[in-house]
Amino acid sequence: MALPFLPGYCPNKQLGMERFHKSQHFSDSHGIPMFVGSAKPGIGGELLPGQEIKPKYSVNPKGQGSDLPSWIVFDKQVLCFEAYFQEAVPDARDETYRIRRCKIYFYLEDDTIQVVEPEYKNSGIPQGTLIRRQRVPLPPPDDDQFYNIFHFNINQQMVLYSRSFTLTNCDSFTRNFLTKLGVRLNDCVTIPDDPYSNLREQIEKNMKPLRPYERCDTLKQYLEHDRKVLCFSCFWDDTESVFGDVRELILHYFLADDTIEICEVIPPNSGRDVSKFLRRSKLPKCAPAQLKQPGEITDRTVLNVFDSSTQGKRYILDSLKTGAVHEDFYKDCDLTVGGEVNVWGRKVIIADCDEFTKDYYRTKYGIDDFTSVQYKAPPVPKPSRTVPPYNGFGSEEDSLSSCQGLLPKPPQKDLRKFMEKDRCGLDSNVLNFHAKMVTTDPVDSNRAFIISFYLCDDSISVFERPQRNSGVLGGKFLARGRVKKPGQELFKRELPKYFAAQDLYVGATLCLNNKNFQLLHADEYTINYMEQHHEEFPKANVGNILGKLRSIPEEKQREIGKFLALCDPNNTGFIPYESFRGLLMGLECGLTEHEVLVLGRSCSEHEQPGVDVGLMLAVAQDFLKKNVFEELPDMAKAFTYHDRHKTGRLSTKETWTICKAFRLPLPENLLGGLLNKFADRDTIDYHALLAGINWMEHPAPPVMPEDILKFAVKARFDAGGPTVNNVKYPSLLGDLFNFPSNNSDPTTAVST
Repeated sequence: MALPFLPGYCPNKQLGMERFHKSQHFSDSHGIPMFVGSAKPGIGGELLPGQEIKPKYSVNPKGQGSDLPSWIVFDKQVLCFEAYFQEAVPDARDETYRIRRCKIYFYLEDDTIQVVEPEYKNSGIPQGTLIRRQRVPLPPPDDDQFYNIFHFNINQQMVLYSRSFTLTNCDSFTRNFLTKLGVRLNDCVTIPDDPYSNLREQIEKNMKPLRPYERCDTLKQYLEHDRKVLCFSCFWDDTESVFGDVRELILHYFLADDTIEICEVIPPNSGRDVSKFLRRSKLPKCAPAQLKQPGEITDRTVLNVFDSSTQGKRYILDSLKTGAVHEDFYKDCDLTVGGEVNVWGRKVIIADCDEFTKDYYRTKYGIDDFTSVQYKAPPVPKPSRTVPPYNGFGSEEDSLSSCQGLLPKPPQKDLRKFMEKDRCGLDSNVLNFHAKMVTTDPVDSNRAFIISFYLCDDSISVFERPQRNSGVLGGKFLARGRVKKPGQELFKRELPKYFAAQDLYVGATLCLNNKNFQLLHADEYTINYMEQHHEEFPKANVGNILGKLRSIPEEKQREIGKFLALCDPNNTGFIPYESFRGLLMGLECGLTEHEVLVLGRSCSEHEQPGVDVGLMLAVAQDFLKKNVFEELPDMAKAFTYHDRHKTGRLSTKETWTICKAFRLPLPENLLGGLLNKFADRDTIDYHALLAGINWMEHPAPPVMPEDILKFAVKARFDAGGPTVNNVKYPSLLGDLFNFPSNNSDPTTAVST
């Protein structure tokens, strides 16, 4: 039973629809309303009754399991067909039509077609791209549609813009693609002959000689030996002629074409200005008595066999080469060290060759004897130049440069040393020492100085530390510059001697501008630098220090054992550094304060003071909060990206690199200490590290200013320089006097 046509009883076609737009069917062109929407759908994109939407592109086979669009799947995939078309030639005597070959390319990504005709030499017609890449419409009455992949097949005609093309063949990719698509390809056909092309081929064939010239192919030699030149040092003895002398020559043999070039080495003030001795050419071994005229030497001989004024002339090539002139030229095998070369009647003797030439003869001919020929007299030694003494104007180096030339030049600096020893990042290359003035004045004796030595230019600067209620203003005491050693003559010929880095060590006394300074101690960087470069600093070389101690007599050794027993009654193996220093300084073996400090550091116990991790994290959060550092989430992403195995841990080096890449505003010592605290077998749990320094999500309690200064300020001279608490003496005694290295009684070991 049918439903009544009442509201609520009829099916609603709009149920479930989401789009209700209307297509634009009308437009205004030059003030005239026009209907332009014949191919547009109705409301919501639905087709109107009786309307069919033609596909925009042809249906191409998609890849298995892939729903990508065709412009991605078939990118750079082209079908290639061989075709031809016949063109009428109405106004020609030799031809009435012409067959023109071409190639048709079909691009799968957008159904575009391109027709290209190969270019022929001297064709006289425009060739190349006949139809640029575009979508080609079908011939009328289907001109509203375009060619797609199903319109192509072999042995059929296609009309492209009123020109009929016949497809004859295709490549293997096109054949396989159409076969998989289900297209049944026809058999290949041959392209008909072009009468005009056959005529052109016959004309070109008749133009070729029946007896072609012989071809001498030297391309292989050129490609293998291009830019490879053998270089020889030669001389020509011309002393027999009037005002003759020995000429020094350079012979170049070019392996690419076996040519020789000789250049003359012109000495100064010789009166000669032409350096070319022989231009580049092939050099004959036996120079002819008279030079051949141009055209007299040819590769082939032409014979005149017939000459007539009415019937013309006839020539043939001499295949037997009866009139050819053969000349013997110098080759690379003829050039040896000590041999002679006939250069157009001049005997040139080869004296020596370069390393490339030696390697060439050693590899190709197995020659190892390259003894050079001595033809030059030994050079006359230059007389020593006496330098006038220093006159007191300017520096000694500047005055010396004025004596070395008419145009004075500024003295050159050691640029290599400057580049190697200049400040580089955290490596300052500056040695800092704490010093005092050696004087009897009580006011000056209490003044504190910092002497800095710059390794890049051997300059010294002195800075006086200000002290309260001392009556002396602190600040710059000596500007940066090189300082001369005392006791040198002022007006002398030799350059003065300046203080070097080896002259500065703990305990040394320096005289800087008639002021004596004693170096009391140095900072940690200076001590470490001198120990790392102990080959440059003898005072920091442990081997030299032990060599001095081994020269102690046996009586002194027994005294050392008794002293150690008194200083270590519990037999722990450690004695205080002050006792160790007093022992070595009293031996009178020539040890300085710096050598004792270095030896004590090498035998001391290395214990770092413990720092609370919570305090370090609180200080780190304070630094990040003051600098408003909010890139912790980005750092977490970077850590996760570098964690390939998703273990939650990274190496210490990678963690340090990421922190520096994000410019984490933490001091170097604080960041290094945090990484050491969170490190476990050279790996760091970056989740725990980021959670500890996250001042926004996990804020730490506030810290005191003195706690921040512990990490913000580096080691200072207030601490009295690098400290050594206890010294482990058993291992030192074992190295020096062959004592037992265990913790037995030193007195017993000495007596035994």
